[in-house]
Parts: sequence; C-alpha cells; structure tokens
Amino acid sequence: MSEAKNYYITTAIAYTSAKPHIGNTYEIVLADAIARYKRMTGYQVYFQTGTDEHGQKIQQKAEAAGITPQEYVDGVAGEIRRIWDLMNTTYDKFVRTSNPEHVKKVQKIFKRLYEQGDIYKGTYQGKYCTPCESFWTESQLVNGKCPDCGRDVQDAQEEAYFFRMSKYADRLMEYIQAHPEFIQPESRKNEMINNFLKPGLQDLCVSRTSFTWGIPVDFDPKHVVYVWLDALTNYITFCGYDPDGNHSKQYKDFWPADLHLIGKDIVRFHTIYWPIFLMALGEPLPKQVFGHPWLLVGSGKMSKSVGNVIYADDLVAQFGVDAIRYFVLHEIPFANDGVMTYELIIERVNTELANILGNLVNRTIAMDQKYFGGRIMEPTAAEPVDADLKAMAIALPARVEARMNELKVAEAIDEIFSLLRRANKYIDETMPWSLAKEEGKQERLGTVLYNLLETIRFSAILLEPYLPETSARMLKQLGVENAGIASLEKFGGMPVGKMVGQAEILFSRIDRDQKLAELEAWQAAQSKPACPAIEVEPQLTDHVDFDTFCRSDLRAVKVKSCERVKKSEKLLRFTLDDGTGKDRQILSGIAKYYKPEDLVGKTLVAIVNLPPRKMMGLESCGMLISAVHTVQGEEQLNLLMIDDAIPAGAKLC
Repeated sequence: MSEAKNYYITTAIAYTSAKPHIGNTYEIVLADAIARYKRMTGYQVYFQTGTDEHGQKIQQKAEAAGITPQEYVDGVAGEIRRIWDLMNTTYDKFVRTSNPEHVKKVQKIFKRLYEQGDIYKGTYQGKYCTPCESFWTESQLVNGKCPDCGRDVQDAQEEAYFFRMSKYADRLMEYIQAHPEFIQPESRKNEMINNFLKPGLQDLCVSRTSFTWGIPVDFDPKHVVYVWLDALTNYITFCGYDPDGNHSKQYKDFWPADLHLIGKDIVRFHTIYWPIFLMALGEPLPKQVFGHPWLLVGSGKMSKSVGNVIYADDLVAQFGVDAIRYFVLHEIPFANDGVMTYELIIERVNTELANILGNLVNRTIAMDQKYFGGRIMEPTAAEPVDADLKAMAIALPARVEARMNELKVAEAIDEIFSLLRRANKYIDETMPWSLAKEEGKQERLGTVLYNLLETIRFSAILLEPYLPETSARMLKQLGVENAGIASLEKFGGMPVGKMVGQAEILFSRIDRDQKLAELEAWQAAQSKPACPAIEVEPQLTDHVDFDTFCRSDLRAVKVKSCERVKKSEKLLRFTLDDGTGKDRQILSGIAKYYKPEDLVGKTLVAIVNLPPRKMMGLESCGMLISAVHTVQGEEQLNLLMIDDAIPAGAKLC
C-alpha cells in the first residue's frame, strides 16, 4: 500500500475581540469539509485553527471589562473553541498566540529579521484603524475611512520598527505570475496585483509602542510586535518551525501548507505580507491562499454595530448542527457572497434536506421493511430504466472530486443532491408500490429497492465531509458501515441478504409561519422587551431666566479622536474640532456606555464656555450633552449626536 500523501490546511486564526458570529463560523466549517474530504480520499491531514490574541483592540476591551488582557482572551478563546466543537469540526490543533512557545519563536524571528537588515527602526506617521490593527496612508483611505472595514481612522505618530517590503516586491510579483493557483479566486489575485503590488509596496510597520498587550521585542522591550507579524507566523510556529533551524518532523512533512483558508478581507495580509516574511526567512511559500466570500444577513455584512449578528449556537439550537452546516456550505458560492435569512434556512431544510434527502431515505427503508422484512435482496431483474441511475452513481465520486479540487464545495454538494433527485425520479418511474401488487414482480421489486439502497449508500459516504452526523445516520439505517470512497468504485456494495436498519426521520419539515413566530418570540426573549419600562428624571420646577440660558454656548463639535483615560474606569478623553482651528479637549465619564473607536468622526454637542476643570490630572474644557434614562432599573446614557452635515462650531440656539 502506498504511503498517504500529506495535506496541511489552516483557517485564519479568529481574533479574540468577541464571540464569533455565523459568518466567522462559516470558515471553520468550510475548512472542516475540505479536511474531511481529503482524509476520505487518502490524505494524511493536518488541520490547524485557533485564536489571534494580541493587539490594541483587545487591550482596550479588557480595560473596559476591568480584567487583564490574558483573562479576556482566555474567556473568548474558550468560547470560540466551544463553537468550533459544537459545529462538529475535526481540527487537529487549536493554537493560541499567547502561548509562551509561540511568543519565544516570534521574538527570535523578529530579531533575526532585524539582524539581517530586513527590519529597521524609524518613526510612523499616518492613519491607523484600531479595529483592523492596520496602518494606512492618506491616499489609501476610501472617503477618508479605512479601506478594509469602512470605519474612521485616527492620526498616529510613534517610534516603530519597519519591514523593508520593497526589497521583496519584485520577487513576489514574479512568484504570483509563475503560480496562478497561489491566490484564489482569480479576482482576489487581480486585486492584490493592481491595488498593492503595481503601485509599489511601502515599508510595513511591524512594532507598536502605544500599547503593551503584545509580544515584547526582546532587545527593545518598549516595543511590542505588530499583530500581523505575530499572527501570521502561527502557521509555522505551531507546526514545528524553529527559528534556529531545528525544525520538527511535522514541519518537514507538512510545510509548505497546501491551503490557507481565509476571509476575503484579509487576503492582502496573507498574499503580500506573509509571503514576503517567508521569503525573508528562506522558507517555502504556501501552495494556495483562498479568500472565501462572506455570509451576509439580508443584504449586509454581519456587524454588531448595525445589530444584525447571528450566532452559530443560536442557529443550531433552532435548526440542528447539520442543517446549519448544509446551509452555510451550500449557500455561499465559490467567489460570491451568500445570503442568510431565516426564511431561506427554512426553505432549504424543507425542500432539500427533508424532502429530497430525508424522504428518499425514509421511504426506501420503509418499503424494504414492508415488502421484504428489511432484507437486502439480490438485484437479479435489471431493466433499461436502471442504467441511468447506476451510471450517475458510479460517476459521482469523480464529479465530487473535480469540484473539491477547485474548492467549489457548494457545487460538490449539488452533485450529490443531483443523484438524490435522480433517485426520487427513479421511484416515480419504477413505482415499487405497484410492483408489490403484481404477480411475479418480486425479483424486479427487490432489484429496484437494491438500486435505491445502493444509491443512498453512495450519497451517504460522499456526504460525510459536509453532513457528518446525517451521513452516519443514513448508513445506520442502511445497516452498513462507511467503507470509504474506495467502496464506490463499482455499483453493488450493499451486502445481499443482510438486514437494513429501522427507518427514521432525518429532517422534519418545518412549519414556516410557526417557526418564524417562534424565532421572533425567541429573539424578543433574548434581547430587551419590546416595550421596556423606561424611567426618566423628573422635570425641574425651578425657572431659569432667558438671559441666563443664553449665556450657555452650545456648539457642534466633531470627534477627531477618543481614547480611554489610563487608570480610570469611567473617563473617555475626546479631542474635538470646535470650529476655532484649535483642538478642544473634553473628558466625559461615559466609558461604560461607549467604545472610544465607535465615536470617532461623530458630530456631538458640547457646552464650550464652562470653566476648565482637572480630571485625573487632565484638563477638560467643556461638557458633552447627553440624555440619561433608566430601563428596567439600569441607567442608560446616549450622547446627543447631530447630522454630520452640520459644520464644527455651529451654534445651537
């Protein structure tokens, strides 16, 4: 027997800023389907996933939560792993970048790149997007905002180490052109070439000094390693790469990775920065990077800020693991975004899982139980109508393989369901119930049922990468084990004379209106009541004369930057454009209610002629206007935000 071929697949490591939503979870399910398929076809698979745990955003979230960054990422990493396990994913290693061994290796990598002249110290001045942990030049911004996430950016200036990207740019361009399979889909490759490589690569900032939650540069500890150099190297550090050259057997066997599976929004980091880092280290480049599309809710990308986030565990509670695996794998095409709605999930469960798949299995097993006591009959009475079904089944493994080799998972699933549809049509053509009533048709009836059972066996084995629980249940009802893809080389693997199992419902049909009503009620129970009890401060009865009121100077102010005040759990420090040409600083005790990065760019209202006051050693020149009320006994605060078209400094009267 020939030695199994090795296959190394990775997901992007999930950022530990928050619980992953179903769009994030799609990636691990997609990777799992590919890994399972590769194992099924004879590969020795190493499947790595995990969490990205450093960066300014995480430090800010930990401070807001009143815990250490390590405590914060421990909690989120645990939640991510719980959801990966819930989705029945078969990763071989779950990595965390706060791991001490990874930290040591990254420090050695950084020092080596510095000593060989690829990294140098300088000063960064430009724009920074905290959510993306990305630096940008003014020309790279889109409408003044981060080109990746569309959020506001902040001015940043600090001492930093830089990587000489331009040194390797021509070599990377040559590699991409010589390896057309390296970046997929094609549209992502064209984007990288035209938007980044052709205009010329700028040197990349690879350290920060404005926060501390990161891997310290051991020879200059006031710097921490920029999160992307830290995160990207996980693909080799946890696989057994040793910066001193003593690589493990696993690294020698599996690197370069066969596939980096990532979201389309981080293709730049994986196809420009990561290959260049590897070139500098003298290591081979990954064979392929696939930037998969997004799963949209309705017509928009999932986002907490717009309130359209759906979580995998909530969906599983409503529909089951395999129904959700099927939906996300089937509904997202190779290169285009997919759309998720509750109505669409219900439709797919009813028409495809319950009807095409479940009904076929149930009635075939039930008919064999009814007509032959559950015994598998020998197919001795073939007719021409059988040929098309058998030919389609025999051709199916090769058709699925062709789609999977192109990473077209949704199309691979379609191939299997085409066979299932053909089997349902075969029942209509052969009408087993009529054969059962006819004298002398028992052999023909046994043949028809054998062909159906064998077709279901083909489908069950090939469905395992996508619907593993359903595949196992199908095989149990057939009374056979998963003999692997090698058992599908010919039509006739069902053991004659053996007994099938009991017919069970794989997927129940869903009453659409009832389920939607249940989902609406469930969502209401998970969030605030539709009509919460709101309490407001009683109005003051003491009158203020008009002249006194007019002496309060209320102005429109635009937030240029906002950050938490160190050692304070309540205060945010605002730098504001008040229309005078000079920045105004105001401190406000609203950290409980807002994330600093969410306020940058907003137009607020401030009283600007209050006397300055000191707060935590900082001067506050004015006060922001907000509304305070109580909901269900909990105080709520909302800043007064006005139309961005109103210029800074406009007087409110």
